[in-house]
Amino acid sequence: MSSNNVKQIVADWQARGEDLLVPGLSSRIWREGPADGEIVVCIHGVPASGFLYRKVLPALAEQGYQAVTFDLPGMGFAERVEDFDYSWSGLSEWIVKALDTAGIDHFHLVVHDIGGPIGFDVVHRISQRVKSLTVLNTMMYVASFKRPWFMEPFHYPGAGELWLQGLFTPMILVLMRGAGMLDGPSNDELRAYGALLAQGDRGKAFLKVMRGFERTSEFEGRIVAALKARTFPAQVIWGAQDPALRMAQYAPDVCEVLGLEDWHQVRGKHFVQEDSPREIAALVAALAKTAKAA
Repeated sequence: MSSNNVKQIVADWQARGEDLLVPGLSSRIWREGPADGEIVVCIHGVPASGFLYRKVLPALAEQGYQAVTFDLPGMGFAERVEDFDYSWSGLSEWIVKALDTAGIDHFHLVVHDIGGPIGFDVVHRISQRVKSLTVLNTMMYVASFKRPWFMEPFHYPGAGELWLQGLFTPMILVLMRGAGMLDGPSNDELRAYGALLAQGDRGKAFLKVMRGFERTSEFEGRIVAALKARTFPAQVIWGAQDPALRMAQYAPDVCEVLGLEDWHQVRGKHFVQEDSPREIAALVAALAKTAKAA
């Protein structure tokens, strides 16, 4: 394990993208694939950044799509503005501004983890611009959602700051291997997750994201209503070995709201993009084709 290797991994990932100058809070965006291809926008969750999709983007590009991801505020290369609204509503509002800044009109949407409820709120805001929706390992009924044990400490002042520091040490290998991935990434790539979280402020803004969960009946009702009223196709893909958001518990809820009978199982834990990127890309492309045919 080498800190120089981690720095190089982060630098190489940064070089693949470009600055995204969103009014109020700038970030970084990555685009791969043909410029005239249909756009697939991939939204990450926590404790991650656009780096999570680094294998999915080229796999989608091979399918002929322009694959896009960007860092959400407070994570990765995004700015960490002190007085920004890091709630799910604030993040979904920012995503709409980011899409407008990037010149992205109509797009296929992929969401994961808390990027699920955030992305569902994007659907609430601009449903007419979404062509299809692919949902990866997330939660639907947020009002009753209980955070996994390893996420819970972030919520509390003092304990959250201490727990956060562990993500900048070898402890991140234990947490990410245990809950997040099988054998997809190297140890240095896992350390890069922590390095990207620490950019600029040692994770202070990330803690605001973790304390901004809108586990309310109002937010839940809004996203559920938006998804039930949608006119575009949707699918659910789940990492079958996820110990954080267990498939048998959470996948049926998502399918119920989306009006689906079943979901796709692929190999992987919570960060399924690490272990099954090509399978995910193929399923996203297949759904996008049905949307185009319709």
